[in-house]
Amino acid sequence: MIPLVLVHGFMGGSAQWENQIKDLSKDFEIILIDLPGFGANNHLPVINEIIGFSDWIISELRRRNIKKYHLLGHSMGGMIVQEMVRSDYNNIDKLILYGTGSVGVLPGRFETIAQSKIRAQEDGASSTAFRISSTWFLDYEKSPAHEACARIAKYSSIEAILAGLDAMSEWSGEKYLKHIENKTLILWGDGDRTYLWPQIEILWEKIRNSNLSVIAGCAHAAHLEKPEIFNKIVKDFLKNS
Repeated sequence: MIPLVLVHGFMGGSAQWENQIKDLSKDFEIILIDLPGFGANNHLPVINEIIGFSDWIISELRRRNIKKYHLLGHSMGGMIVQEMVRSDYNNIDKLILYGTGSVGVLPGRFETIAQSKIRAQEDGASSTAFRISSTWFLDYEKSPAHEACARIAKYSSIEAILAGLDAMSEWSGEKYLKHIENKTLILWGDGDRTYLWPQIEILWEKIRNSNLSVIAGCAHAAHLEKPEIFNKIVKDFLKNS
């Protein structure tokens, strides 16, 4: 059985995958990653480059003796896994790019990266975690799943928040998309405020061996808003495509 590695995004953590672990672990070994500075690894030194996160994960997988694997990356994690495909392509089977894009400045985002950095320094880590995580849901903080998500986001220090924003703003992977040969699923919530349709369309058009699945009526955290649909799509892709 080829394991599935789950890579969370900015201000995320492995705890956000609870609904996926319960369901997908029936068919796959699930490998959870907490990025340095976030979630359960918020004590580790922060990283301010996407390629640095990629190198760290690959080293961590080797430390755990994991070689061949499927790979799913969400949001900033989707940028990271695009780098991983370049560095560790011989070991990666199927690829899932979820709620992500190839341009790190996030054109069309609910606010610019620069604005997020200013507000984070003015408001502090806890308020920033609550405010930004609310935008990941169609109904903002009224979403039943927001409270738990915000708790995970609040593990992020101000240093990790600023480093993550810097990592995204300095990264672009668009010119490498044509070289991705893995069977790829592009997965997106149609109400996503962080990665708008043009970013998704670029992935779909430029990754040759790709399929697109759009989940209606949810935003950036489709795996929390509509977990049953999300899990079914992921499972079907990994088992049948």
